[in-house]
Amino acid sequence: MEKVCLELENIELSFLDRLVLQIPRLAVHQFDRIGIVGKNGAGKSTLLKLLNGQIKPDKGHMKQYASFEYFDQLSIPVEKDVDFELRGKLSISKTEIDYFSGGEKTRLKLAQLFSTYHEGLLIDEPTTHLDEEGKQFFIDELTYYYGALVLVSHDRYVLDKLVTKIWEIDDGFVTEYTGNYSDYISQKELERKQHQEQHEKYVKEKTRLLKAADEKMKKADKITQANGQMSKKETKAKANKMFMTKSKDTGQKAVQRAAKAIEQRAEQLKKVEAPKSEQPIRFHQQPALSMHNKYPIMGERVTIKAGERTLLHETSFQFSLGQIIVIKGRNGSGKTTLLQHIIKQGEGMVISPKAVIGVYEQMAYQFSKSETILEYMKQRSDYEESKIRSVLHSMNFSGNDLKKDVQHLSGGEAIRLELCQLFLGRYNVLVLDEPTNFLDVYCIEALERFLKGYEGTVILVSHDHVFTDRVADCVYEIDDQQLVCKKS
Repeated sequence: MEKVCLELENIELSFLDRLVLQIPRLAVHQFDRIGIVGKNGAGKSTLLKLLNGQIKPDKGHMKQYASFEYFDQLSIPVEKDVDFELRGKLSISKTEIDYFSGGEKTRLKLAQLFSTYHEGLLIDEPTTHLDEEGKQFFIDELTYYYGALVLVSHDRYVLDKLVTKIWEIDDGFVTEYTGNYSDYISQKELERKQHQEQHEKYVKEKTRLLKAADEKMKKADKITQANGQMSKKETKAKANKMFMTKSKDTGQKAVQRAAKAIEQRAEQLKKVEAPKSEQPIRFHQQPALSMHNKYPIMGERVTIKAGERTLLHETSFQFSLGQIIVIKGRNGSGKTTLLQHIIKQGEGMVISPKAVIGVYEQMAYQFSKSETILEYMKQRSDYEESKIRSVLHSMNFSGNDLKKDVQHLSGGEAIRLELCQLFLGRYNVLVLDEPTNFLDVYCIEALERFLKGYEGTVILVSHDHVFTDRVADCVYEIDDQQLVCKKS
């Protein structure tokens, strides 16, 4: 039997009077490969820090029986020895860390992590800035890792490749599922179907009981009516009349009692609500924003440089109207620089004069005016309030969240709000640079629904393999200073 490496017992952890985690018992075994999933703010990183001993619980205790190394996506890498071969595999330059991109910093931290063997690894969002090559390196390194792995990730492809258990955090509780992420989704779908069956069974039984009660009450009313008619005819036999009236009254009350008993049975049924289901969302284009160009965005012999380095050299392309165009390429190949060139209508760009471009840039949001989330959206959208609320709800804004001041939002909340604003706003072209970074899996899936329901043209950069496969109409890749169509 595999030994226990980490164990949590009777854990309670609160933050600002809100119970964040409540764990009767949770254990990490010697060769476990665990993926932690949950909505933004559910406590995924908090649980990882709890396992690492960085956070102390209000109640309960944590026991550690093996040495663990912790990887934090937000920590800044420091200069230290790194395995030379790993550094080569990850194409880590010898430039000073201060000049590293986000992807290069992540690569360096991974090289440092894998330079030394550890009995256990606690890894928090390792692939956020990695290109596909970097992700594949990460997967390859951990595929044959001999130890315990606990991984927080929003990347479904990575979770499918590496984990054999899922810990789902919901409302402070942790539920364990066997299998990788796809297995987890299958189990959740089965749970949803079973929940739906229980709901239908509940509705059917309650309807049956209420119908039976109604029939009993109608029978009681008939007895009352019959009793009234009989009393008029029975004036000759007074004693017999009293006996018959009493008998009728007794029968009527008995039937009424039976009806009420059935109604009580219906009320005592354990209520089973219908499972929540995500409805398709459509973003209809306003007539004033309609474009008729077959190719509203074109590049004619575009050349782009970064300092002395040429990223694109005399490359030409045509982006079709109403399509979702994905641009891929290695870290540093020029994807973001190309998006900026399009937005600024740089040299060689031919863009429809009717194009109204909405832009999502990573971590670039500042709110200058104090207003609630709902007010912010209503000022920037022509859709009805019900539609605005529905879209916000899909991105995990509901109830009192809608009253939050936009100036007090966390980074993750600001990202989700800006994505909602882009799809609900007055645009017909969206340019999205790594929109899935820092979103949880559920919000990524909501973003997929947004894109499928959007009638405008979208140009996006993303390294999320599953996400791009699901949404792309056309895929381009920056390769050898050219923008090459890979799928159309």
